[in-house]
Amino acid sequence: MAKIADIIKYEGGNDTFIWKFPVEDFNTLSQLIVHESQEAIFFMNGQALDLFGPGRHTLTTQNLPLIGKALNLATGGETPFHCEVYFINKTVQMGIKWGTDTRVRFIEPTLGIPLDIGACGEMNLAVSDSRKLLVKLVGTMNGIAWNERGGGFTKSLQDSFRPLISTAVKTHLSTSIKSENINILEIDSNLEKLSAILREAILPGFEEYGLTIPQFYVSTVLLPEDDRNFQRLRELQTVSLQTKMAEAEAAVKTAQAEATAAVTAAQRQIELEKQTTETEIARREAERRLIEAQAEAQAAKMAGFAEAEIMQAKGYTQKDVFQTEVQKAYAEGIGNMGGNGGGSGIVGDIVGLGVGMAAAGNMSAQMGDLFKGMTPAAETPAAPAAPADVTCPACGSSVPANAKFCLQCGAKIEILADDEILCPACGKKIKKGKFCLECGASLVNKCPKCGAEVPTGAKFCFECGEKL
Repeated sequence: MAKIADIIKYEGGNDTFIWKFPVEDFNTLSQLIVHESQEAIFFMNGQALDLFGPGRHTLTTQNLPLIGKALNLATGGETPFHCEVYFINKTVQMGIKWGTDTRVRFIEPTLGIPLDIGACGEMNLAVSDSRKLLVKLVGTMNGIAWNERGGGFTKSLQDSFRPLISTAVKTHLSTSIKSENINILEIDSNLEKLSAILREAILPGFEEYGLTIPQFYVSTVLLPEDDRNFQRLRELQTVSLQTKMAEAEAAVKTAQAEATAAVTAAQRQIELEKQTTETEIARREAERRLIEAQAEAQAAKMAGFAEAEIMQAKGYTQKDVFQTEVQKAYAEGIGNMGGNGGGSGIVGDIVGLGVGMAAAGNMSAQMGDLFKGMTPAAETPAAPAAPADVTCPACGSSVPANAKFCLQCGAKIEILADDEILCPACGKKIKKGKFCLECGASLVNKCPKCGAEVPTGAKFCFECGEKL
């Protein structure tokens, strides 16, 4: 009589992908235990029916709906029913080794040298579709693992997929190196790129059987170190590397020379700018001194004009002052008569009078003018009128009439005729009019509110009364 199981659970190894529970007859109310990262599939009459995930399950017609439809179970807990249970390991199997069984011919694209290369590495494998793997690959076997046959299995995944891996790697290894322009002598620095390309090439063959490849690694590309062609290729690379190093050194020296030249040029430019700045400062200082000298001269001139105006206002001129000084000297000479200490009084008076007459004789020319000035009919000529001040066109400050530069801002003062003005837009000296002959700017004052023409200096618009 067949053994009737009460507890159904996984008893295979961790490297096993699918394991079949050895007992096929179960009682109703039997306990099914499915661990994490596992699935259990019930088979009946060669068909994969119910699928269970992790947990503890009691086998009843409610938990086995597909089997319950196919089998009319008798009432009571001791009646067995016949079916098979497969456990699928869903963990990722890591570090699975692979490699090409033979080398593949690779034509080096630069020199056309034929080389024989191979590849090997590791990959991680996991079950993506339990039902597909069980139906298409396991069939009626007791299970399947990656390693060689063992543990009661008649077939391994390694045996099943070795041709697929080898063929896909051989097919895509050479083309991938060429398409990615990878130097065969620098292949180790491009293993990650090759791994990604080969994984995409191999993955569809595994997915067809319900498997997936989370990671695929090319750890080594086998190169023909003993091949004379390969050795020659290495020698050429060494020469090329030395040439590149020499070119790099020359480029560095050129860059250093250019940098030195640039620094020297920059220093020269700075020195030139410094000299230019000093020259400009000296020029401005000279202009400032010139302006100060002109201002002092103008001030002295204005002071003279002011003094002349005061004298004119008092009714006498510089000539009157001179005449007064002469008369004073003559009076002093007459007053000394009789006041000399030595000799008789008459002699002293004669000497004093002689001194006064000598003074008058030395200034005979002036004496003539003196008496002319003392004539009642004589009239004092009017002093010339001082020229009026002008306005600086730049800052609006008052500037002496003959000044060539503004005392406040240093702007050059243009000497304007009565019919000339300075354009406020371009600063050019032009004839009076409504528009500038140089830049075309309007010279007419207009109200900003109504646009009416208003006279210069007006504080309100005649048309609208707007304050200007």
